[in-house]
Amino acid sequence: MSDYDYDLLTIGAGSGGVRASRMAAQKGARVAVCEEDRVGGTCVLRGCVPKKLLVYASEFASEFSDAEGFGWTVPKAHMDWPKLMETKDKELTRLNGIYNNILSSNGVETILGRGTIIDDHTVEIAGKRYTAKNILIAVGGWPTMPKLPGIEHAITSNEALELPELPRRMVIVGGGYIAVEFAGIFAGLGVEVTEIIRADRLLRGFDDDLRSELEREMVKRGINVLSSTTVESITKKENHYELTLGSGEVLETDCVMYATGRKPKVAGLGLENAGVELSDKGAIKVNQNYQTNVDSIYAVGDVTDRVCLTPVALAEGQALVNHLFGDEKNADVDYENIASAVFSQPPLGTVGLTEAQAQERYGKVDVYTSGFKALKHTLTGRDERTFMKLIVEPKSDKVIGVHMMGPDAAEIMQGIGIALKCGATKAQFDATIGIHPSAAEEFVTMREKRPEE
Repeated sequence: MSDYDYDLLTIGAGSGGVRASRMAAQKGARVAVCEEDRVGGTCVLRGCVPKKLLVYASEFASEFSDAEGFGWTVPKAHMDWPKLMETKDKELTRLNGIYNNILSSNGVETILGRGTIIDDHTVEIAGKRYTAKNILIAVGGWPTMPKLPGIEHAITSNEALELPELPRRMVIVGGGYIAVEFAGIFAGLGVEVTEIIRADRLLRGFDDDLRSELEREMVKRGINVLSSTTVESITKKENHYELTLGSGEVLETDCVMYATGRKPKVAGLGLENAGVELSDKGAIKVNQNYQTNVDSIYAVGDVTDRVCLTPVALAEGQALVNHLFGDEKNADVDYENIASAVFSQPPLGTVGLTEAQAQERYGKVDVYTSGFKALKHTLTGRDERTFMKLIVEPKSDKVIGVHMMGPDAAEIMQGIGIALKCGATKAQFDATIGIHPSAAEEFVTMREKRPEE
């Protein structure tokens, strides 16, 4: 019998923590997971799921408008925000129940409360101490806001998902994927949206063509994008807020949302008690097997600030279990060619390298692009373009980057991601018969390289 209460004690019941705990228990380990909030984590409770539900809700306005071109007469619609919040919360409660059942049905003990590390084998939860042979930290990340006068009047994406009522005007500060997605959501729901970014363009780190194309489409949808702009202060007035910009201009709004970054949620974990090392960005440092500098303490997911995506946390949780309790002692996750999406409006899908990254790694690359109006909009009259891009390494003919903006981009890019994992070449893309009529077929019919500048 082990000298410890558990073989694995997981702090944090989000995607990575639940996956690791469940799979470890299935391999016969004695497992407990502690959680100070509801089980499910950021993705289920404060991120992917509720945000995507709101994206769906916000798209109906344009669908109602587009229907006229197809012969439908749609009465004037009304958005019942409290009703949307009610149905969204009902679904989150259902998912929370499913996650609780996943843990209990696999023999994982759930302990309510925030876990604090006492030493390399001990965690204190709600005043009681538990010991474990291995401790896993999977607490995820949390929104951050800058220090400036009046910042206490701003909300983050957490609060944006639970607003009691829709504001008439809203300012979203930030140019990353969270800011872009919420700008589309609230604009689609009829809110007058201004997005403020410090950079010259949205979505730093994405392919430059994709960034430019999306900003153009967002502006068409009525979103006011203020680039190369900073906020110096926020002042609460009787019925609104005033933002003083770096230029001296004053902007009035009814709601201020900051989406300027997230950081690992390590405060109060007691990492210093065991001597767990952090990076200069405050993330937990781990090796290829997700082990910290303390042999018995591991970490997966956003708290390590590697690739902050739910499917990555799931893969890391599985890999860790294989390392600790399975036959695979070096179960690395392949971080190359991870497909991802931005649920902006229109949405983006991307996998592989951006053009700039490809040029830095390989020098000269071949680029193929296509831009067109989707067949649907030939009848709706909507001025919306779809954009696609292929990046090819000419010596091997391998496709090393694929990017898309347009309807169903996420669904299409999942399949493209498989092709890139398999090392597909441009010749193999060209030899693939397309599905007609579809936007996806454009990826296998691009023949003309973009001329070199």
